[in-house]
Amino acid sequence: MPGVEALVGRLIQTASRRYLKFDDTSDVTELPGPKPTGSYLLYLHIPFCVTLCPFCSFHRVEFKKARAQTYFDALRREIRLATTAGYTFGEIYIGGGTPTVMPTELVRTIELVRELHDVTRISVETNPDDLDESIVSQLHQAGINRLSVGVQSFDDELLKEMKRYDKYGSGETIRRRLVRLRDTFDTLNVDMIFNFPHQTGASLQRDLAILTGEIAADQVSFYPLMATRTTRKAMQQSLGNVDFTRESSMYGQIADHMLASGYTRSSAWCFSRGTNMIDEYITEQNEYLGLGSGAFSYLDGRIMASTFSINHYMKRVEQGETGIVRQRVLGRTDTMRYYLLMRLFSGYLDLDAADAHFEGQFQKGLRPELAALRLYGAIQKQASTIRLTDRGYYLWVVMMREFFSGVNRLREQMRHNIARETEVIRAAG
Repeated sequence: MPGVEALVGRLIQTASRRYLKFDDTSDVTELPGPKPTGSYLLYLHIPFCVTLCPFCSFHRVEFKKARAQTYFDALRREIRLATTAGYTFGEIYIGGGTPTVMPTELVRTIELVRELHDVTRISVETNPDDLDESIVSQLHQAGINRLSVGVQSFDDELLKEMKRYDKYGSGETIRRRLVRLRDTFDTLNVDMIFNFPHQTGASLQRDLAILTGEIAADQVSFYPLMATRTTRKAMQQSLGNVDFTRESSMYGQIADHMLASGYTRSSAWCFSRGTNMIDEYITEQNEYLGLGSGAFSYLDGRIMASTFSINHYMKRVEQGETGIVRQRVLGRTDTMRYYLLMRLFSGYLDLDAADAHFEGQFQKGLRPELAALRLYGAIQKQASTIRLTDRGYYLWVVMMREFFSGVNRLREQMRHNIARETEVIRAAG
Protein backbone atom coordinates (compact mmCIF):
# COMPACT_ATOMS: atom_id res chain seq x y z
CA MET A 1 0.00 0.00 0.00
CA PRO A 2 1.42 3.45 -0.88
CA GLY A 3 2.70 5.41 2.10
CA VAL A 4 -0.03 8.06 2.29
CA GLU A 5 -2.83 5.49 2.00
CA ALA A 6 -1.16 3.40 4.72
CA LEU A 7 -1.01 6.46 6.98
CA VAL A 8 -4.66 7.29 6.32
CA GLY A 9 -5.57 3.67 7.02
CA ARG A 10 -3.87 3.86 10.42
CA LEU A 11 -5.64 7.15 11.20
CA ILE A 12 -9.02 5.61 10.36
CA GLN A 13 -8.13 2.60 12.53
CA THR A 14 -7.38 4.92 15.45
CA ALA A 15 -10.54 6.95 14.95
CA SER A 16 -12.77 3.89 14.61
CA ARG A 17 -11.33 2.33 17.77
CA ARG A 18 -12.41 5.49 19.57
CA TYR A 19 -16.03 5.72 18.48
CA LEU A 20 -16.84 2.30 17.02
CA LYS A 21 -17.03 0.55 20.36
CA PHE A 22 -19.68 -0.17 22.96
CA ASP A 23 -17.39 -0.40 25.99
CA ASP A 24 -18.77 2.71 27.67
CA THR A 25 -22.35 2.62 26.46
CA SER A 26 -25.60 1.91 28.22
CA ASP A 27 -28.18 -0.70 27.35
CA VAL A 28 -31.03 0.47 25.14
CA THR A 29 -34.38 0.00 26.82
CA GLU A 30 -36.64 1.23 24.01
CA LEU A 31 -36.58 2.22 20.36
CA PRO A 32 -35.98 5.97 19.93
CA GLY A 33 -38.81 7.86 18.30
CA PRO A 34 -38.57 8.72 14.59
CA LYS A 35 -38.23 12.24 13.28
CA PRO A 36 -41.56 13.77 12.24
CA THR A 37 -40.64 14.21 8.57
CA GLY A 38 -39.23 11.84 5.99
CA SER A 39 -38.93 8.08 5.74
CA TYR A 40 -36.10 5.75 6.67
CA LEU A 41 -34.16 3.00 4.97
CA LEU A 42 -35.09 -0.31 6.59
CA TYR A 43 -32.32 -2.90 6.90
CA LEU A 44 -33.36 -6.46 7.72
CA HIS A 45 -30.79 -9.05 8.81
CA ILE A 46 -31.25 -12.77 8.12
CA PRO A 47 -28.35 -14.51 9.91
CA PHE A 48 -28.73 -18.06 8.57
CA CYS A 49 -26.27 -19.68 6.13
CA VAL A 50 -25.93 -23.23 4.84
CA THR A 51 -22.17 -22.70 4.35
CA LEU A 52 -20.09 -20.49 6.68
CA CYS A 53 -17.39 -18.85 4.55
CA PRO A 54 -14.02 -18.40 6.33
CA PHE A 55 -13.61 -14.74 5.30
CA CYS A 56 -17.06 -13.59 6.44
CA SER A 57 -17.26 -11.60 9.70
CA PHE A 58 -20.98 -10.83 9.53
CA HIS A 59 -23.36 -12.23 12.12
CA ARG A 60 -24.31 -15.62 10.71
CA VAL A 61 -25.22 -19.02 12.09
CA GLU A 62 -25.77 -22.46 10.62
CA PHE A 63 -29.17 -22.84 8.97
CA LYS A 64 -31.74 -24.98 10.77
CA LYS A 65 -35.22 -24.87 9.29
CA ALA A 66 -37.32 -24.85 12.46
CA ARG A 67 -35.17 -22.17 14.08
CA ALA A 68 -35.20 -20.01 10.96
CA GLN A 69 -39.00 -20.30 10.72
CA THR A 70 -39.37 -19.03 14.29
CA TYR A 71 -36.89 -16.25 13.52
CA PHE A 72 -38.86 -15.00 10.51
CA ASP A 73 -42.01 -14.94 12.65
CA ALA A 74 -40.18 -12.79 15.22
CA LEU A 75 -38.78 -10.50 12.54
CA ARG A 76 -42.26 -9.77 11.21
CA ARG A 77 -43.44 -8.96 14.73
CA GLU A 78 -40.48 -6.59 15.13
CA ILE A 79 -41.40 -4.84 11.86
CA ARG A 80 -44.88 -4.23 13.26
CA LEU A 81 -43.35 -2.87 16.49
CA ALA A 82 -41.25 -0.35 14.53
CA THR A 83 -44.30 0.65 12.48
CA THR A 84 -46.38 1.17 15.62
CA ALA A 85 -43.55 3.34 17.00
CA GLY A 86 -44.09 5.71 14.04
CA TYR A 87 -41.35 4.72 11.62
CA THR A 88 -42.09 4.86 7.89
CA PHE A 89 -39.92 3.16 5.28
CA GLY A 90 -39.42 3.91 1.60
CA GLU A 91 -36.57 1.51 0.89
CA ILE A 92 -35.57 -1.94 2.12
CA TYR A 93 -32.18 -3.62 2.10
CA ILE A 94 -32.09 -7.27 3.21
CA GLY A 95 -28.73 -8.84 4.02
CA GLY A 96 -27.23 -11.66 5.99
CA GLY A 97 -26.33 -14.41 6.29
CA THR A 98 -28.33 -15.64 3.34
CA PRO A 99 -31.74 -13.90 3.14
CA THR A 100 -33.05 -16.39 0.55
CA VAL A 101 -32.40 -19.42 2.74
CA MET A 102 -36.22 -19.69 3.12
CA PRO A 103 -37.59 -17.80 0.10
CA THR A 104 -41.27 -18.19 0.99
CA GLU A 105 -40.69 -16.70 4.45
CA LEU A 106 -38.61 -13.90 2.93
CA VAL A 107 -41.42 -13.05 0.50
CA ARG A 108 -43.97 -13.01 3.33
CA THR A 109 -41.73 -10.57 5.20
CA ILE A 110 -41.37 -8.27 2.19
CA GLU A 111 -45.11 -8.39 1.58
CA LEU A 112 -45.73 -7.28 5.17
CA VAL A 113 -43.44 -4.25 4.81
CA ARG A 114 -45.07 -3.30 1.50
CA GLU A 115 -48.52 -3.67 3.11
CA LEU A 116 -47.53 -1.27 5.91
CA HIS A 117 -45.32 1.19 3.97
CA ASP A 118 -45.01 2.85 0.58
CA VAL A 119 -41.83 1.05 -0.46
CA THR A 120 -40.26 1.98 -3.80
CA ARG A 121 -36.92 0.13 -3.75
CA ILE A 122 -36.04 -3.33 -2.44
CA SER A 123 -32.59 -4.91 -2.52
CA VAL A 124 -31.90 -8.50 -1.47
CA GLU A 125 -28.69 -10.49 -1.16
CA THR A 126 -28.48 -14.13 -2.23
CA ASN A 127 -26.03 -16.90 -3.10
CA PRO A 128 -25.55 -18.70 -6.44
CA ASP A 129 -27.38 -21.88 -5.36
CA ASP A 130 -30.61 -19.92 -4.77
CA LEU A 131 -30.95 -18.89 -8.41
CA ASP A 132 -33.26 -21.66 -9.61
CA GLU A 133 -36.34 -20.62 -11.55
CA SER A 134 -38.88 -21.09 -8.74
CA ILE A 135 -36.97 -18.94 -6.23
CA VAL A 136 -36.18 -16.23 -8.77
CA SER A 137 -39.86 -16.09 -9.78
CA GLN A 138 -40.93 -15.61 -6.15
CA LEU A 139 -38.40 -12.83 -5.63
CA HIS A 140 -39.42 -11.04 -8.82
CA GLN A 141 -43.12 -11.20 -7.97
CA ALA A 142 -42.34 -9.82 -4.49
CA GLY A 143 -41.22 -6.57 -6.12
CA ILE A 144 -37.48 -6.84 -5.62
CA ASN A 145 -35.66 -4.23 -7.72
CA ARG A 146 -32.09 -5.29 -7.05
CA LEU A 147 -30.79 -8.81 -6.57
CA SER A 148 -27.21 -8.98 -5.29
CA VAL A 149 -25.49 -12.34 -5.83
CA GLY A 150 -22.41 -13.19 -3.76
CA VAL A 151 -19.97 -14.77 -6.23
CA GLN A 152 -16.55 -13.53 -4.97
CA SER A 153 -14.66 -15.10 -7.92
CA PHE A 154 -15.15 -17.40 -10.92
CA ASP A 155 -11.74 -18.99 -10.33
CA ASP A 156 -12.35 -22.62 -9.28
CA GLU A 157 -9.18 -22.83 -7.20
CA LEU A 158 -10.14 -19.72 -5.25
CA LEU A 159 -13.69 -21.01 -4.80
CA LYS A 160 -12.26 -24.22 -3.33
CA GLU A 161 -10.07 -22.23 -0.93
CA MET A 162 -13.17 -20.25 0.12
CA LYS A 163 -15.03 -23.56 0.71
CA ARG A 164 -17.68 -22.42 -1.78
CA TYR A 165 -16.97 -24.76 -4.71
CA ASP A 166 -18.77 -27.84 -3.36
CA LYS A 167 -21.81 -25.88 -2.18
CA TYR A 168 -22.29 -23.26 -4.91
CA GLY A 169 -20.69 -24.96 -7.90
CA SER A 170 -17.84 -24.15 -10.25
CA GLY A 171 -17.20 -20.76 -11.78
CA GLU A 172 -18.71 -22.05 -15.03
CA THR A 173 -21.88 -23.22 -13.25
CA ILE A 174 -22.27 -19.87 -11.50
CA ARG A 175 -21.67 -17.99 -14.74
CA ARG A 176 -24.47 -19.91 -16.51
CA ARG A 177 -26.90 -19.17 -13.66
CA LEU A 178 -26.15 -15.46 -13.84
CA VAL A 179 -26.55 -15.34 -17.62
CA ARG A 180 -30.08 -16.73 -17.23
CA LEU A 181 -30.90 -13.90 -14.80
CA ARG A 182 -30.28 -11.08 -17.25
CA ASP A 183 -33.19 -8.62 -17.54
CA THR A 184 -35.14 -10.33 -14.73
CA PHE A 185 -34.56 -7.58 -12.17
CA ASP A 186 -34.03 -3.84 -12.60
CA THR A 187 -30.52 -4.34 -11.23
CA LEU A 188 -28.51 -7.55 -11.13
CA ASN A 189 -25.52 -6.89 -8.91
CA VAL A 190 -22.62 -9.33 -8.61
CA ASP A 191 -20.54 -9.15 -5.43
CA MET A 192 -16.84 -9.89 -5.95
CA ILE A 193 -13.74 -9.82 -3.76
CA PHE A 194 -10.24 -8.86 -4.84
CA ASN A 195 -6.78 -9.31 -3.35
CA PHE A 196 -7.10 -12.95 -2.35
CA PRO A 197 -3.62 -14.22 -1.39
CA HIS A 198 -3.47 -16.63 -4.35
CA GLN A 199 -5.31 -14.42 -6.82
CA THR A 200 -3.25 -13.39 -9.83
CA GLY A 201 -3.70 -10.49 -12.20
CA ALA A 202 -4.63 -12.96 -14.93
CA SER A 203 -7.29 -14.59 -12.73
CA LEU A 204 -8.75 -11.20 -11.86
CA GLN A 205 -8.79 -10.22 -15.54
CA ARG A 206 -10.75 -13.37 -16.41
CA ASP A 207 -13.31 -12.47 -13.76
CA LEU A 208 -13.60 -8.96 -15.19
CA ALA A 209 -14.05 -10.26 -18.74
CA ILE A 210 -16.83 -12.64 -17.64
CA LEU A 211 -18.66 -9.92 -15.71
CA THR A 212 -18.65 -7.30 -18.45
CA GLY A 213 -18.84 -9.74 -21.38
CA GLU A 214 -21.07 -12.78 -21.32
CA ILE A 215 -22.92 -11.92 -18.09
CA ALA A 216 -23.07 -8.17 -18.80
CA ALA A 217 -23.99 -7.56 -15.16
CA ASP A 218 -25.93 -4.37 -14.49
CA GLN A 219 -23.73 -3.69 -11.50
CA VAL A 220 -20.57 -5.13 -9.96
CA SER A 221 -19.34 -4.51 -6.41
CA PHE A 222 -15.65 -5.30 -5.87
CA TYR A 223 -14.75 -5.48 -2.17
CA PRO A 224 -11.17 -5.61 -0.94
CA LEU A 225 -10.51 -8.72 1.15
CA MET A 226 -10.90 -7.75 4.81
CA ALA A 227 -9.40 -9.65 7.73
CA THR A 228 -10.60 -9.42 11.33
CA ARG A 229 -9.47 -11.01 14.55
CA THR A 230 -12.32 -13.51 14.45
CA THR A 231 -11.73 -14.55 10.82
CA ARG A 232 -7.95 -14.12 10.47
CA LYS A 233 -6.95 -17.61 11.62
CA ALA A 234 -9.53 -19.38 9.43
CA MET A 235 -8.56 -17.17 6.50
CA GLN A 236 -4.87 -17.93 6.88
CA GLN A 237 -5.55 -21.67 7.01
CA SER A 238 -7.76 -21.75 3.91
CA LEU A 239 -6.72 -18.70 1.88
CA GLY A 240 -3.22 -17.69 3.02
CA ASN A 241 -1.83 -14.35 4.24
CA VAL A 242 -3.24 -11.12 2.80
CA ASP A 243 -0.72 -8.89 1.00
CA PHE A 244 -1.99 -5.31 1.08
CA THR A 245 0.84 -4.05 -1.12
CA ARG A 246 -1.00 -5.52 -4.14
CA GLU A 247 -4.35 -3.96 -3.31
CA SER A 248 -3.79 -0.63 -5.08
CA SER A 249 -2.67 -2.16 -8.39
CA MET A 250 -5.56 -4.66 -8.37
CA TYR A 251 -8.04 -1.88 -7.69
CA GLY A 252 -6.54 0.09 -10.57
CA GLN A 253 -6.92 -2.95 -12.84
CA ILE A 254 -10.58 -3.27 -11.84
CA ALA A 255 -11.39 0.43 -12.28
CA ASP A 256 -9.62 0.66 -15.65
CA HIS A 257 -11.47 -2.36 -17.04
CA MET A 258 -14.91 -1.42 -15.69
CA LEU A 259 -14.73 2.20 -16.87
CA ALA A 260 -13.40 1.15 -20.29
CA SER A 261 -16.31 -1.30 -20.57
CA GLY A 262 -18.91 1.46 -20.22
CA TYR A 263 -19.56 1.27 -16.49
CA THR A 264 -19.59 4.27 -14.17
CA ARG A 265 -18.79 4.44 -10.48
CA SER A 266 -21.76 4.22 -8.12
CA SER A 267 -19.34 4.24 -5.22
CA ALA A 268 -15.64 3.72 -4.64
CA TRP A 269 -16.01 -0.04 -5.17
CA CYS A 270 -19.29 -0.34 -7.08
CA PHE A 271 -19.63 0.02 -10.88
CA SER A 272 -22.94 0.30 -12.78
CA ARG A 273 -23.93 0.14 -16.44
CA GLY A 274 -27.12 2.19 -16.13
CA THR A 275 -28.38 5.23 -14.29
CA ASN A 276 -30.48 5.50 -11.13
CA MET A 277 -29.42 2.06 -9.95
CA ILE A 278 -29.56 1.05 -6.32
CA ASP A 279 -26.20 0.66 -4.62
CA GLU A 280 -25.74 -1.51 -1.54
CA TYR A 281 -24.71 1.54 0.47
CA ILE A 282 -27.50 4.03 -0.20
CA THR A 283 -25.52 7.12 0.63
CA GLU A 284 -28.30 9.66 0.20
CA GLN A 285 -29.99 8.19 3.29
CA ASN A 286 -28.82 10.02 6.40
CA GLU A 287 -30.31 7.47 8.79
CA TYR A 288 -31.50 3.88 8.73
CA LEU A 289 -33.15 1.42 11.08
CA GLY A 290 -31.85 -2.13 11.30
CA LEU A 291 -34.08 -4.95 12.50
CA GLY A 292 -33.26 -8.58 13.19
CA SER A 293 -30.53 -10.22 15.25
CA GLY A 294 -27.15 -8.76 14.33
CA ALA A 295 -28.51 -5.63 12.62
CA PHE A 296 -27.03 -2.16 13.09
CA SER A 297 -28.88 1.16 12.99
CA TYR A 298 -27.75 4.75 12.63
CA LEU A 299 -30.26 7.13 14.19
CA ASP A 300 -29.80 10.72 15.34
CA GLY A 301 -26.02 10.48 15.72
CA ARG A 302 -26.20 7.10 17.46
CA ILE A 303 -24.83 3.77 16.26
CA MET A 304 -27.13 1.08 17.61
CA ALA A 305 -26.81 -2.71 17.59
CA SER A 306 -29.34 -5.49 17.91
CA THR A 307 -28.49 -8.50 20.03
CA PHE A 308 -26.41 -11.23 18.38
CA SER A 309 -28.10 -13.84 20.58
CA ILE A 310 -30.96 -15.23 18.52
CA ASN A 311 -32.62 -16.60 21.67
CA HIS A 312 -32.42 -13.20 23.35
CA TYR A 313 -33.67 -11.52 20.18
CA MET A 314 -36.78 -13.71 19.96
CA LYS A 315 -37.42 -13.31 23.69
CA ARG A 316 -37.29 -9.52 23.45
CA VAL A 317 -39.64 -9.40 20.48
CA GLU A 318 -42.03 -11.75 22.26
CA GLN A 319 -42.09 -9.23 25.13
CA GLY A 320 -42.92 -6.36 22.77
CA GLU A 321 -39.39 -4.95 22.50
CA THR A 322 -37.13 -4.57 19.48
CA GLY A 323 -33.82 -6.43 19.30
CA ILE A 324 -31.77 -3.23 19.75
CA VAL A 325 -29.79 -3.53 22.99
CA ARG A 326 -26.67 -1.33 22.73
CA GLN A 327 -25.81 2.12 21.45
CA ARG A 328 -22.92 4.51 21.00
CA VAL A 329 -23.65 8.24 20.91
CA LEU A 330 -21.26 10.08 18.58
CA GLY A 331 -20.00 13.57 19.31
CA ARG A 332 -20.61 16.40 16.86
CA THR A 333 -17.24 16.11 15.11
CA ASP A 334 -17.42 12.34 14.77
CA THR A 335 -20.96 12.66 13.38
CA MET A 336 -19.67 15.07 10.72
CA ARG A 337 -16.75 12.77 9.92
CA TYR A 338 -19.15 9.87 9.49
CA TYR A 339 -21.25 12.01 7.14
CA LEU A 340 -18.14 12.94 5.14
CA LEU A 341 -17.02 9.32 4.90
CA MET A 342 -20.37 7.98 3.73
CA ARG A 343 -21.26 10.79 1.33
CA LEU A 344 -17.88 10.90 -0.41
CA PHE A 345 -17.99 7.11 -0.73
CA SER A 346 -20.48 7.77 -3.55
CA GLY A 347 -17.92 10.07 -5.19
CA TYR A 348 -19.28 13.50 -4.36
CA LEU A 349 -20.61 15.67 -1.55
CA ASP A 350 -22.79 18.80 -1.66
CA LEU A 351 -21.16 21.26 0.74
CA ASP A 352 -24.22 23.52 0.96
CA ALA A 353 -26.42 20.55 1.89
CA ALA A 354 -23.83 19.41 4.45
CA ASP A 355 -23.70 22.86 6.04
CA ALA A 356 -27.49 23.00 6.14
CA HIS A 357 -27.61 19.58 7.78
CA PHE A 358 -25.10 20.64 10.46
CA GLU A 359 -26.37 24.19 11.02
CA GLY A 360 -23.53 25.87 9.15
CA GLN A 361 -20.76 24.06 11.02
CA PHE A 362 -19.71 21.33 8.55
CA GLN A 363 -16.96 23.12 6.61
CA LYS A 364 -15.76 24.95 9.71
CA GLY A 365 -15.71 21.84 11.86
CA LEU A 366 -13.90 19.71 9.28
CA ARG A 367 -11.55 22.36 7.88
CA PRO A 368 -8.37 20.31 8.65
CA GLU A 369 -9.82 17.13 7.08
CA LEU A 370 -11.00 18.89 3.93
CA ALA A 371 -7.69 20.75 3.57
CA ALA A 372 -5.74 17.49 3.90
CA LEU A 373 -7.88 15.83 1.22
CA ARG A 374 -7.28 18.73 -1.16
CA LEU A 375 -3.54 18.73 -0.44
CA TYR A 376 -3.34 14.99 -1.17
CA GLY A 377 -5.25 15.47 -4.41
CA ALA A 378 -8.13 13.26 -3.32
CA ILE A 379 -10.90 15.80 -3.99
CA GLN A 380 -11.70 18.56 -6.45
CA LYS A 381 -14.17 21.37 -5.78
CA GLN A 382 -16.74 22.30 -8.42
CA ALA A 383 -18.99 25.15 -7.28
CA SER A 384 -20.50 23.92 -3.98
CA THR A 385 -19.69 20.25 -4.67
CA ILE A 386 -16.53 18.29 -3.91
CA ARG A 387 -15.78 15.16 -5.94
CA LEU A 388 -13.28 12.35 -5.55
CA THR A 389 -10.42 12.23 -8.02
CA ASP A 390 -9.06 8.95 -9.38
CA ARG A 391 -6.51 9.07 -6.59
CA GLY A 392 -9.26 9.81 -4.09
CA TYR A 393 -11.30 6.77 -5.08
CA TYR A 394 -8.61 4.34 -3.98
CA LEU A 395 -8.02 6.38 -0.83
CA TRP A 396 -11.71 5.89 -0.07
CA VAL A 397 -11.39 2.14 -0.62
CA VAL A 398 -8.71 2.14 2.08
CA MET A 399 -10.78 4.33 4.39
CA MET A 400 -13.92 2.24 3.98
CA ARG A 401 -11.97 -0.99 4.45
CA GLU A 402 -10.65 0.30 7.76
CA PHE A 403 -14.07 1.67 8.73
CA PHE A 404 -15.69 -1.72 8.17
CA SER A 405 -12.86 -3.33 10.11
CA GLY A 406 -13.99 -1.09 12.95
CA VAL A 407 -17.57 -2.24 12.46
CA ASN A 408 -16.30 -5.82 12.63
CA ARG A 409 -14.83 -5.02 16.04
CA LEU A 410 -18.32 -3.96 17.09
CA ARG A 411 -19.57 -7.35 15.94
CA GLU A 412 -16.90 -9.04 18.04
CA GLN A 413 -18.04 -7.07 21.08
CA MET A 414 -21.64 -8.06 20.44
CA ARG A 415 -20.66 -11.74 20.12
CA HIS A 416 -18.84 -11.54 23.46
CA ASN A 417 -22.02 -10.10 24.95
CA ILE A 418 -24.05 -13.21 24.08
CA ALA A 419 -22.95 -15.03 27.26
CA ARG A 420 -24.19 -12.18 29.48
CA GLU A 421 -27.50 -12.07 27.60
CA THR A 422 -27.91 -15.83 28.01
CA GLU A 423 -27.55 -15.42 31.76
CA VAL A 424 -30.24 -12.71 31.70
CA ILE A 425 -32.60 -15.06 29.90
CA ARG A 426 -31.94 -17.85 32.42
CA ALA A 427 -32.43 -15.52 35.36
CA ALA A 428 -35.76 -14.38 33.94
CA GLY A 429 -36.86 -18.01 33.79
